[in-house]
Amino acid sequence: MVATWRLVYRKFRAIFQPFFCLWFWILSKMVRQRKGRSQIDSSKDRFKKSKLSRRLGKEFSISPVLIVAAACGITLCGFGGYKFWSYKLSSRLYTPLNVPLVINRTESDMSRFWGSYRSNLYFGMRLYGWLKHDGSNFGSQEIVDHDFVLNTDFVKRLGGEHGGDWTARISGKEMGNPTQVVSLLFYATHEGQAQLQPVVNKKMPTELHGHSPELGSFTMYFASPPKIMYSSFLVTHTPNIHSVKDIVMRNIRMVKLKGQGKKQALSLAGHVTSRDQDGRELPPNLFVQHWTLQLPFVVEVAFESGSFLSRGERLLGPAFESLREFYSQQFDRKFEEKFSLTSKGFSEKQVQFAQAALSNLVGGIGYFYGSSKVISRFFKKPVDYWDSPLYTAVPSRPFFPRGFLWDEGFHQLLISQWDESISKDIIGHWLDLINIEGWIPREQILGDEARTKVPSDFVVQHNENANPPTLILPIKSMVDKGVLDEGYLRKIFPRLKAWFNWFNTTQLGNLPSTYRWHGRDANTEKELNPKTLTSGLDDYPRASHPSDDERHVDLRCWMAFAAGLMANIADAVGEKSDAFLYRSTSDYLSDNKLLDKYHWSPKAEFYSDYGNHTKLVKLVQRSVQPSQPGNPKKTVRIVTSKQGPSLKFVNAFGYVSLFPFLLQILDPASPKLEKILKDLKDPERLWSEYGLRSLSKSDFLYQKYNTEHDAPYWRGAIWININYLAVRALDYYASNTGPYQSMAKDIYTDLRRNLISNIFREYQRSGFIWEQYDDIAGNGKGSHPFTGWSSLVVVMMSEHI
Repeated sequence: MVATWRLVYRKFRAIFQPFFCLWFWILSKMVRQRKGRSQIDSSKDRFKKSKLSRRLGKEFSISPVLIVAAACGITLCGFGGYKFWSYKLSSRLYTPLNVPLVINRTESDMSRFWGSYRSNLYFGMRLYGWLKHDGSNFGSQEIVDHDFVLNTDFVKRLGGEHGGDWTARISGKEMGNPTQVVSLLFYATHEGQAQLQPVVNKKMPTELHGHSPELGSFTMYFASPPKIMYSSFLVTHTPNIHSVKDIVMRNIRMVKLKGQGKKQALSLAGHVTSRDQDGRELPPNLFVQHWTLQLPFVVEVAFESGSFLSRGERLLGPAFESLREFYSQQFDRKFEEKFSLTSKGFSEKQVQFAQAALSNLVGGIGYFYGSSKVISRFFKKPVDYWDSPLYTAVPSRPFFPRGFLWDEGFHQLLISQWDESISKDIIGHWLDLINIEGWIPREQILGDEARTKVPSDFVVQHNENANPPTLILPIKSMVDKGVLDEGYLRKIFPRLKAWFNWFNTTQLGNLPSTYRWHGRDANTEKELNPKTLTSGLDDYPRASHPSDDERHVDLRCWMAFAAGLMANIADAVGEKSDAFLYRSTSDYLSDNKLLDKYHWSPKAEFYSDYGNHTKLVKLVQRSVQPSQPGNPKKTVRIVTSKQGPSLKFVNAFGYVSLFPFLLQILDPASPKLEKILKDLKDPERLWSEYGLRSLSKSDFLYQKYNTEHDAPYWRGAIWININYLAVRALDYYASNTGPYQSMAKDIYTDLRRNLISNIFREYQRSGFIWEQYDDIAGNGKGSHPFTGWSSLVVVMMSEHI
């Protein structure tokens, strides 16, 4: 921010300096008007002798009234100019970057018009997940509940102008309880202007006709399943999507089943009129179909677009099964072509596991629309970013059903190997969120529905806060493979330039070539070590007392890696001057001598952050108001040494220490690479039989709570995204000539095997892929299912690093 505010000051000075000079001149004239008569007369005499007086032929003077009026006018102009400049600076927060969009909103891809794009919607109470999902045409999901198993399948058939037809099938079978009864509710609604009209036959809806500007005319068909015990429906109005559950619950009741003794079933209220505040009837835009069914059963719902005029038979029954089987076989063939797991000797169960990992990642892709809540130093309250769409994968469907900038780059490392066209769309949507400053909000919580699922503390995004630019990872991978055409690179290049420049101005350190993550709280007294959420590594140990003097080694490495990619893209699109500048920047930031100067700790012998730091801190309980009954207490951090913190290397060995290695900034011949490789394999540091732990067992913050309630997060647990980077780096150093080539190869083999076997074992045991894994026992921890970056196990299995 130093560079940024210097620029602002220079612009401010350039605008207002003439006004200040004129103001002081007027003040001086007013003072001279108050001088004595003799002084005035003498000044008149001198003035008359001048050429100007002879030309004017009269005395030059300024009226005090005019002087005051001019002063007021200039003051108002100056104040107005200041307010206008402040507005211009503040409005940059929510102003889009003025370059062409990557994603053309007028050219929609019909192959992805329909899909499972509401990431937060899922089924079942115990276990669920996609078994196969190709990202476009079909998906098959299994939901294991208490006494039964549900399968949800969908297929699509392209045609017409609105994405064609699709059919959803829900089938159920009993699992140990032959008398189990299941109630299903299938709802259809539209967030915009739509007309929905059901066709009811013998008190049972069989069709739903509709029309909307986006979809044109359409019809939904409900194939009547056998063994229906009871059926009902609801037709009403909903003001928004996230109100559907509340509306259904208000219009549901229990009824006795005829001829079934005391058995009861759910029943919906049928047609329910909804009115606005003025008493006018609102058009129905919500339809809910309910069945109470005996197991086993099959229910099918078919959607047909009115613009699809050349379809064959309806996608129900045998036609549905035939198309689903075709897509399923096509999925299997493509999966083996892309990842070669069967040919590598993996078992059938391991291949199915890998298919499920990929399918849950692409099956979790969502489409969102709305605006983020953002803030800058110019605003006291949050404001809205502009309304925009976002097509993105999500880390976890039930727990994190939204876009995360830090996660998305890792997601695309796998998705781009499956379908680069999906990755190009997703990366384009993210880059289209860049504002005129070059900033992207790191967490995308778009619209009211998304905000209802996120704690308020995490909703507002600050424009000085970054996140690792991980989108450069899949872009670099695709550039190296030659799958990004020049046209696409030309679209993303100006946006990447703006993004890079934002990092290179707002996240600078105090010394040349140093960087620091903004957003750390220097005033907190609750945290043992103030978090660095912006780095993506949350509670990983940094300097104990945040300050402007910090130097963060991971951010420096991200910038070096990004500069190299920018040089490659500039070359590809023929921007030679940009290529030279980015290449020079890359060489400068990758200079191992300069890296060692600022980040190699001679005492600890590893790469480290630098800052105002002490290890002599602890959490203690202190009285809030000792005089009150009960003596309420709070947990605070104290420094246990009179000396206090000082500027030094932080010397916390863990993931951050590895970044020169992880992003391959370190020269293959560097003796420091040997030291890193030996430390990796040390069981008392990062090595475990399940993967690399995030923080050394010998660190004083290993497995320590950060507050009274915040359990350790990046303080020992095994995270798959960083382990993937380690496997990738080991493969790189094993493939490049150097004295430590064979050592890197051996560690690569062992680490890859440990990661794959443990993630698969935990999937077999629990049915889930997990957010993180315990470094002592290997069991899954945190959110589950977590098929975001943990799905990178598929890439490690394939060795298509």
